[in-house]
Amino acid sequence: MASDRNPQVIVLNGGSSSGKSSITRALQELLPGIWLTFGVDTFLDALPDRGRSPRAGITYEQDGSITFSTEHRALERSWYTGLGSMAGAGAHLILDEVLLSGGSGQERLRSAFSDVNMAWVGVRCDPDVAASREAQRADRVEGMARQQARGVHRGVTYDFEVNTTKRSTEECAHDIARWLQLPNDKTGPFDRAPVHGRRALGSGRKLG
Repeated sequence: MASDRNPQVIVLNGGSSSGKSSITRALQELLPGIWLTFGVDTFLDALPDRGRSPRAGITYEQDGSITFSTEHRALERSWYTGLGSMAGAGAHLILDEVLLSGGSGQERLRSAFSDVNMAWVGVRCDPDVAASREAQRADRVEGMARQQARGVHRGVTYDFEVNTTKRSTEECAHDIARWLQLPNDKTGPFDRAPVHGRRALGSGRKLG
């Protein structure tokens, strides 16, 4: 189903240390109703030793890249199918994602959520800034932020984009909420933000 300004599912895609998790939590407070947040790190936490065990099927390479076993990918499909069922049953979801395979990863998610409206939001950050943030965090693999900063966006089509290089995660969350044009129970309706095509305004081992 095509993307929508009144979505059942909002997907935030960006690299490690881009600020997605903070934006997601802020959106939960800004948007009307109750939104549940899930994502790649939620899935990792459910794996053996939170994704660090060899049984999890994840290999962290020296250059910061990540590879996955066939068994891991099959389990990942089951995970997203389950989330798709939740959304189909009426739950509103915000997905905090790191689409390492770019456009093909987007298509995998679309197929799992084919019966619900989705909004796709790109969360960009300058590679140097993301790498600096990564260096201050003990739960990140060195080199991952720089590796992902541009790679996760290749081939991905967005409805809206934000950039956390110079803009705070709270400001970016407000930008997204304004774009969605959903009323806020605490502060009243958001002003409509002009959109011209894809508009850019301007977080154990975790992937995001």
